[in-house]
Amino acid sequence: MIRANELSKNFGDRRAVDGLNFEAKQGEILGFLGPNGAGKTTTMRMLTGYMPPTSGTATIAGYDIVTESLEVRKRVGYLPETVPLYTDMTLYEYLKFFADLRHLPNAEDTIMDTLEMVNLIDRADGYIGNLSKGMRQRIGLAQALLHRPEVLILDEPTIGLDPAQIIEVRKLIREVGKERTVLLSTHILSEAQQLCNRILIINKGKIVVEDTPENLQARLAGSERVQLRVRGEADELVEKIRKINGIQEVIVGQDEGSLEFQFAPGNDLRPEVARIVIGAKYDLLEMRPINLSLEEIFLELTQNEGNRAGE
Repeated sequence: MIRANELSKNFGDRRAVDGLNFEAKQGEILGFLGPNGAGKTTTMRMLTGYMPPTSGTATIAGYDIVTESLEVRKRVGYLPETVPLYTDMTLYEYLKFFADLRHLPNAEDTIMDTLEMVNLIDRADGYIGNLSKGMRQRIGLAQALLHRPEVLILDEPTIGLDPAQIIEVRKLIREVGKERTVLLSTHILSEAQQLCNRILIINKGKIVVEDTPENLQARLAGSERVQLRVRGEADELVEKIRKINGIQEVIVGQDEGSLEFQFAPGNDLRPEVARIVIGAKYDLLEMRPINLSLEEIFLELTQNEGNRAGE
């Protein structure tokens, strides 16, 4: 479990992290999002004991990151954005080095199990210097998982991976997240939407919003949007739908027979629209809701926050 209380960090006169309050529970993957310079990496470095906070505090698995730093390090696995690697070591030697530092029992079995988890077992005797960027990222993840930590903090874990490797790593994170607490920073917003139970968006060192992806979409949409597709030209149908009481807007799509309409939440007008379509002798091919993407949510929140700051 992670719990932050008024966690702040100053670099001279600049406040990089400004009074963060949040928590992530066991069995939860918390997405940590924000534009470059928002304070994500600084927060992760404080949580893992790499740098002390200026003020405030945080606990990892119940241990204070400042006064009980050694206990925190025993329970946290950290994958930084730039993975520190020793290129003249083999993969096995690299993990053995960390296993010895942590005094892990049954080190050999643990190392081989970990290499298998990240799909590098066949590279155990290969040198890190000969690995691709994607494989180096995976050996960094192996180091973070080696001691089976209660909390896993991942800074851009899929950066540099090819599509097949990204799928593998995401699957692994899902499995790990069933039993552990995972704090995941990513610039791939669709990745956060797929992986995370909750999302925390930070901008200029402050939390802008914290919620589930689904609730974020519902809160920001303000109305229900529906994609409608019929066979043939739909000009006549557009006018009929616009006349329905409660319809806020109808937009003609680029493809033939395609349009979008929207209405206020809690006033589902899809059945009435369907009746209009059928009554007008159109073939109804598709009717599906349109959700705000996480990209749209992210941009709206961070831009709005920036506009408010400049007022």
